[in-house]
Parts: sequence; structure tokens; C-alpha cells
Amino acid sequence: MRRKDREVTDPGKIREIIAACDCCRLGLCDNGRAYIVPLDFGFAEQDGHYTFYFHSAKEGRKIGLIREAGWAAFEMDTGHEVVSDKVACEYTARFRSVMGGGPVTLVKDPAEKLAGLTALMNHAAGPGDWTFGEAMVNAVEIIRLDVEELSCKVHA
Repeated sequence: MRRKDREVTDPGKIREIIAACDCCRLGLCDNGRAYIVPLDFGFAEQDGHYTFYFHSAKEGRKIGLIREAGWAAFEMDTGHEVVSDKVACEYTARFRSVMGGGPVTLVKDPAEKLAGLTALMNHAAGPGDWTFGEAMVNAVEIIRLDVEELSCKVHA
């Protein structure tokens, strides 16, 4: 990271920023070209290792690229604020962001699919006693991204 003064390495702060984000942009490669899709997400964290979960229709461009590549990049951000000035080049923006990448797979295990859906709901709506009907679970694809690379930046 070029701006080390903005780098965040504290695990608690990183988790706080991830929890504050409401959209994760998944980046995939499609014949040498970037394909980026914004997604709702849920996450699990264990010993500083993050797993992100996304839900999707069972077919489509994103699912095909995940099956092909098995790797994805991601980016999420929050806390946007434009800081104005009288001089155009002195304008700036405040933000908090997390980005990285890792192996991406489609979850087949029914118990992990439920865990992924629960993580999505907990992140989107708050912790709850979420239940999912079998038909609902079977109708969606659950995508799992195991984060191997992660950087976090804050411009306050």
C-alpha cells in the first residue's frame, strides 16, 4: 500500500469496517477483461481469517466465471464524505475500504449453505433466529470466498 499512513492492520478495526459495509463488489476475469458485480454479503471470521458468503441464481455469467476461474477479487467501502475546498484540487473524500482476493467456490454442503444464508441475513438485518425452507435453500447458489489477501485503508 502506497499510503502506509492510511493502512489499517488492527483486526478489530478491520472487522468493524467490514461490518459497516453493505455491498461487496466481486471482481472476476472474463476472457482477459474485468467483470465486477455488486453483491449483498455475509461473513464469518475466525482467528483473523475471513470467509465471505454471497447468494445468487444458479446460472448466469457470474456463476460461470466462478466455475471457470476459482479465484475472485473483492472490494467494499463505507463512510463516504466529500470534503470541499475553495480550490478544486484540494477537494478530497473520506472513506473506509477493504479489498483483497482469494479462492471462490460454490457451496454444495447443505449445512454450509444454511450457515452462508444465516451469515447473509445476520449482516443485512442483524442477528436473529433465521430459518430457511428446503425449497429456498435448493433454489439459490451460495458462493464462498476464502480471503487470502486483504488490505484495509481509512482516509479520515
